[in-house]
Amino acid sequence: MAEPHRIHESRAERKERTRQRLLDVTLALIENKSLSSLSLREVAREAGIVPTAFYRHFDSMDDLGVALVDESMQPLRQMVRDARRGSQNNSDIIKGTVETLARQVHANTAEFRFISRERYGGVAAVRRAIQTELRLFTSELSVDLARLTAGHNWTSEDIEMTADLMVSAMLAIVLDLLEIDPRRRDQAATIERAEKQLRLIALGMAGWHSQPPSR
Repeated sequence: MAEPHRIHESRAERKERTRQRLLDVTLALIENKSLSSLSLREVAREAGIVPTAFYRHFDSMDDLGVALVDESMQPLRQMVRDARRGSQNNSDIIKGTVETLARQVHANTAEFRFISRERYGGVAAVRRAIQTELRLFTSELSVDLARLTAGHNWTSEDIEMTADLMVSAMLAIVLDLLEIDPRRRDQAATIERAEKQLRLIALGMAGWHSQPPSR
């Protein structure tokens, strides 16, 4: 007998549920290995579907990997964007960003391990998708920095360079957070150190003066 909450499930809902199942089992299967070492048949078998049914949801394993990047990174970008919204100074932005990162890393550890591992992994399409998301992160942060440095006569190159430094620092923070138990005291120390690292970059911003282009 069908489960009561499944009786009225539409075809689109069933398709979305299977698609999500494919994403979830893939994350579980690659916990200790790379995406490139995983076969379509393994994923289909674990998801409880025949291999041909896989293609109703993804064109290839590369396509599935790109979808995993989107699912992992886009919510984080939105949450960091929300944390920065309305902030009037660097300290507010830094604190909100680090706190959001810590919450997201420990709530979605498998996704962040996937991103960290596949950033330099063997699937080119996934590497490109991760780089695209990181560029979007940098671009969005550049907008905030432009607002905060208005009147400092900074060039767009200065702002983008600083945003890139901050994003690189945040990636290092993610790696640190992945290695610690959130229940232990060293999480607080890691978060505090992360805020200090980003504040050091902000202090450098305050003393930076754009140089005229060399001829």
